[in-house]
Amino acid sequence: MRQEQQFITGLYARLDQLRERAEEAMRAALVQVGNGFQARLERDVQVAEQAGLLSAINAGENGLCFGRLDFRDGQSHHIGRIGIRQDDASRTPLVIDWRADVARPFYLATGHSPMGLRRRRHISTEGRAVTALHDELMDLQDPTRTGHEGADADEVLLAALDAARTGRMHDIVRTIQAEQDRIIRAPHQGVLVVEGGPGTGKTVVALHRAAYLLYEHRELLARRAVLIVGPNPAFLSYIGDVLPSLGETGVLLATLGELFPGVRATGTDSPAAAEVKGRAAMADVLAKALRERQTAPERAREIDHEGYGTLQLDRAMAEDARWRARESGLPHNLARPTFAFHVIDALTAQLAERIGADPFGGPNLLGPDDLAQLGKEIATSHEVHAAIDELWPRLTPQEFVADFLAEPTHLDETSAALIRRAGGAWTEADVPLLDEAAELLGEDDSAARVAAEAARQERIAYAQGVLELSAGSETYEFEDEESEVLAAHDIIDAERMAERHEEADHRSAAERAAADRTWAFGHIVVDEAQELSAMAWRLLMRRVPTRSMTLVGDPAQTADAAGLGSWERMLTPYVGDRWEHVRLGVNYRTPAEIMEVAAAFLRAHDPAFRAPGSVRSTGVRPWALRAEPAELAVAVARQAAVARDGGRVAVIAPAELHAGLLAELPDAGHGPTPDLTREVVLLGPRQAKGLEFDTVLVVEPAGYAVSDLYVALTRATQRLGVLHTGELPAALGGLAAVGS
Repeated sequence: MRQEQQFITGLYARLDQLRERAEEAMRAALVQVGNGFQARLERDVQVAEQAGLLSAINAGENGLCFGRLDFRDGQSHHIGRIGIRQDDASRTPLVIDWRADVARPFYLATGHSPMGLRRRRHISTEGRAVTALHDELMDLQDPTRTGHEGADADEVLLAALDAARTGRMHDIVRTIQAEQDRIIRAPHQGVLVVEGGPGTGKTVVALHRAAYLLYEHRELLARRAVLIVGPNPAFLSYIGDVLPSLGETGVLLATLGELFPGVRATGTDSPAAAEVKGRAAMADVLAKALRERQTAPERAREIDHEGYGTLQLDRAMAEDARWRARESGLPHNLARPTFAFHVIDALTAQLAERIGADPFGGPNLLGPDDLAQLGKEIATSHEVHAAIDELWPRLTPQEFVADFLAEPTHLDETSAALIRRAGGAWTEADVPLLDEAAELLGEDDSAARVAAEAARQERIAYAQGVLELSAGSETYEFEDEESEVLAAHDIIDAERMAERHEEADHRSAAERAAADRTWAFGHIVVDEAQELSAMAWRLLMRRVPTRSMTLVGDPAQTADAAGLGSWERMLTPYVGDRWEHVRLGVNYRTPAEIMEVAAAFLRAHDPAFRAPGSVRSTGVRPWALRAEPAELAVAVARQAAVARDGGRVAVIAPAELHAGLLAELPDAGHGPTPDLTREVVLLGPRQAKGLEFDTVLVVEPAGYAVSDLYVALTRATQRLGVLHTGELPAALGGLAAVGS
């Protein structure tokens, strides 16, 4: 113990030294003299580099070193969250990053396959103090004993599983199991599906996989960023500390409703409406609705052209222009100039025929210059542009989808009635529709390009002025001799000088990706993937053209009516059968007593269901308590008060009961993004997905959908209670009845 404590003390001293150097370098950069572009750029780069280093150092502070590998050949390596080297010419590693290949025996070695080890040591720390050592002998013939050998090889794992919850997901870097390690280190390319029941650790494994990929493919993924898609804000809050604790901060965490820049989905759809919006057929529906916005007048539209009378924009003229615009193959907004050009060209020809016709039947009297001038006049006519806007309007995705939802077309009346609305907040199911609309419309960035070019010309003009002033200030002492002194204009011209002074974008890749709908991510992790609709998958696949993805979920927990539920249905349209499927079969979270009740409930609805096996038992049987309707909230509050002494408590109840429960639980975390670190948290059934608590109280289970109740029953790590006013579902007959 003393030897390890000395090592850990020295390791933290080295960490403090690295931190001080990074902070000093950052301070020096911030006070750097000079306001020129190059000086600002160098300062910003230095600050960003040191900030990234400090982030990794601070992330590794807690539990910096958690293991040691002793090999048969006499080598030893300490394993930790981040790699640290000695501060000398040798740069010898003091601690090996857990993601390095040499660290793999810490997670994979067994007595049957020791991978060259004679001993594996687990180091437990609290702050900077070593609190316990646990040694596993890989070579039973080795006579050396330390006194820290443990009889139970799973002692460290079970201690971590029994620890009280904090309201935040913890990393499992100290206790990664062999089946989890193989998933974490799977190849980067392609689609990997990680399936597992409640408590199998599929989410945390996927997050560690993201950290591993960022370590293994740093240059690529730091440039393209990694996207983590979660089912709701509460879940993202819950997992938010995992990657930073592993030294990775360049990751974008988002719900589906946050994946269209400029839109925040705060509205709510009925399940039936969300199902309609999520259908794959909605892509064709939107395309047809957009074609209807590309119109031709039933009767000729009269356009007054000053000095030459009235022009006629008739149906045939508009249909020809529309056909040509559609044949271009461009999205709606990008094809609009083609439509406008042909309308203007046809009107110009009409006007030329009127004023340039030879009364004796000869060729038109107007020359090319005359025709060009007439075209310019037509092109600048407000009436002409008003007609073009009416027949082929410039649209934003928000305008188009809002108009569509106000009056849905190309749907049966039942489906249209479900999604019809005028105004209101965007919903999560609207976001894939907005994304589809953006693809159909395209972004006409001509105005932005004009503005950018104007700004560039302004910078060039400014630079030219600087160079001219520089040239005017030159003096030559030897006018009869060729000067050997180079002036500024000899080295650089105005355009190159302007480019050097163009402001650089110093946002991180994740920040830039969040603001860019067309960003292509290096890798995407999707949690609760079985819940996503067909339209949601279209959105996500656009974000990752390389199809480098980790998909996490459990079809048995599919709750959303729009969710596809089947991996084949999700992936076949995009990758065929070119995806890998792995299943985690060990339940690390849910005690056997609770899992027995949850599995019996689900088997009553699906006899083929196979529950993951729990690795531990608490000896505490789940219970049920029946209360009078008027006393239900009081009973829940009473049970929560008792349970909070044993850790954090989740009260999972239908939304319509929340107001009454909050009256008795005023300090409970609640709402769309509840504070999960509160002692008591009030959640809806679907908010609970992916979360875990020491104690869970499920209220009025008869009102839950099957998958929602299964999820609610499997959130507890220690104790489960069910409170109800009516009869319990028959499949919950295994609960112990208790009095109030």
